[in-house]
Amino acid sequence: MPVTLTEKAAEHIKNSLAQRGSGKGLRLAVRTSGCSGMAYVLEFVDEINVEDNIFENHGVKIVVDPKSMVYLDGTELDFTREGLNEGFKFNNPNVKDECGCGESFTI
Repeated sequence: MPVTLTEKAAEHIKNSLAQRGSGKGLRLAVRTSGCSGMAYVLEFVDEINVEDNIFENHGVKIVVDPKSMVYLDGTELDFTREGLNEGFKFNNPNVKDECGCGESFTI
């Protein structure tokens, strides 16, 4: 299944790339971290590797490395505002459990 973006997430990423002045998209990955085992990593992409998976939604490229794809398959990335807080929300159908602070998850 693909990794997708909501329109709000895509607009936020487009604006961030425009402010940055360069970049081919956004890399979504996972790393070992936190009390539940895995954490999401977001970073701008300047170079796309041959082995990367590329998904394009609403004019934005999301780049996922093969190792992270196992954990991110079917994930939807959203951008939300709740009161004074704003940030990305990961709707990942593979997650079995999350830590209380929401920073890490288990597959």
